Amino acid sequence: MTEARSGGVVLGVETSCDETAAAVVDSSAASGAHICSSVVSSQVDVHAAFGGVVPELASRAHLELLDVVVRRALEEAGLGFRAPQAPAIDAVAATVGPGLVGSLLVGVSEAKALALAWEVPFVGVNHLEGHLFAALLDHDDVAWPLLVLLVSGGHTMLVCMQGPGLYRLIGQTLDDAAGEAFDKVARFLGLGYPGGPAIERAAAAGDPGAFALPRAMLGEGLDLSFSGLKTAVVHAVRRNPDASNADVAASFQQAVVDVLVAKALRGARESGAAGVCLAGGVAANRPLRESLGAACEQLGLPLYLPSRAMCTDNAAMIAAAGWWQLTHRGPSRLDAGAEPNLRLPLIA
Repeated sequence: MTEARSGGVVLGVETSCDETAAAVVDSSAASGAHICSSVVSSQVDVHAAFGGVVPELASRAHLELLDVVVRRALEEAGLGFRAPQAPAIDAVAATVGPGLVGSLLVGVSEAKALALAWEVPFVGVNHLEGHLFAALLDHDDVAWPLLVLLVSGGHTMLVCMQGPGLYRLIGQTLDDAAGEAFDKVARFLGLGYPGGPAIERAAAAGDPGAFALPRAMLGEGLDLSFSGLKTAVVHAVRRNPDASNADVAASFQQAVVDVLVAKALRGARESGAAGVCLAGGVAANRPLRESLGAACEQLGLPLYLPSRAMCTDNAAMIAAAGWWQLTHRGPSRLDAGAEPNLRLPLIA
């Protein structure tokens, strides 16, 4: 296996759940990493009828789509190739976990095969670490340390990021992730899948003060809880069967946003963070972005927001994290497997 060349052009592959994604990122630019292409093929239509992701269907869809998505990413980056000539790629990075094991294996297998054929390093990337790099693709002047509020369908955590690769977990959900709560409430209200965008659309026409829903653990430490809020929504609807979905959605969304913003600000104060960052799929939620932005502005803290496209699962963040990992930790072994329960690497 050859060492990475100095160019820093990485092909990223992401198949941890229900998005088939590939991207090319050039990390050699003086102004920071440059996204040459980012292609995401959504499986929403495949899973919508079931109200959530069906693992077997997800992995089969990845098998059908990944070759096409990778080729399109290379072509859009101006790196279209014809065998046996390899494209000008310095490394291939792929998500190895956490995620659905069948889906992960599709991306890992493809990435290893390409790295072997093109004689470049393979880099296995932690999906959560990829999300932490997403904002860095849009901001190359961040202040350290950074308080990162990582909110997605599977994770909700407060991370003190002292720099790339240096993470301390200072708070996390004790039960449901915020994105999981969005999905479950949306399913209960019959709003469809995925729940985050469905709730946000419905809430736009509702009154966020229509229902007095709980803000669990609002004044207690840095951990979070959303299970009780989800149950409170169910009870509120059953007590008020004529309530509009818009009012319920708006009240629920406001409760989630209030907790997330309060915890992020407390985490920033207690960790001595020089700035705040949002990451993960729920970071695309407009009320959350606006509320956190207003709160940070009031406190004089810079807020680093990834673009909405970089919030949801994508391969550009995997490529960016992969290049950093390659240059600081070295390549991954070709016999490395998928790790569905992989945790974020933490420092003491």
